[in-house]
Amino acid sequence: MSLVRQVGKVADVCHRHRACFADGFMTQIFSFPPISRPDAQVLILGSMPGVMSLRLQQYYGHPQNAFWRIVGEILGFDANLGYEQRTAALVERKVAVWDVLEACVREGSLDSAIDSASIVANDFPGFFARHSRIRRVCFNGATAERMYRKKVLPNLATGSQPIEYVRLPSTSPAHAGVPFAAKVVAWRLTNAQVGVQTALKK
Repeated sequence: MSLVRQVGKVADVCHRHRACFADGFMTQIFSFPPISRPDAQVLILGSMPGVMSLRLQQYYGHPQNAFWRIVGEILGFDANLGYEQRTAALVERKVAVWDVLEACVREGSLDSAIDSASIVANDFPGFFARHSRIRRVCFNGATAERMYRKKVLPNLATGSQPIEYVRLPSTSPAHAGVPFAAKVVAWRLTNAQVGVQTALKK
């Protein structure tokens, strides 16, 4: 079987939401549906789930990723709750979570390993049409912001809903240079009740 057919067959079996390997050849990986509700006001965007997250089928599934500890502290819920309870806590607080990419080829979990030629962005025009109250997009790290501005922003309709864009320090264990306490301060912007200027002054 040719590699092209091999990739296509395995990707079809995996059906969009798993990291897949075929006879040692890496194939496409696919991100998850968003955690969201139509009344969401803040959208947190990563780039693409890591290997552990894909295996668990959970956003930010790596135990050393600080995401759930940070948002739990800011939004007032226990980061040790079960996954379904944590996601429910987010949507109750009008926070949505998604990734910039729908699909890509990547070896391992690092954003730097993403094959730029393989990138497919998620359908953000459709997402914003269904979530018209989004007023702030928070990027979980620089790669998510860069990919969004390159692959998504040019395709959004001019005059669509006004949105604040804010890059936050990555919660990934690969970006441990920023102390946890400093990340918590920056990530206050994920609270829909906090204004950008107010948060930046604190």
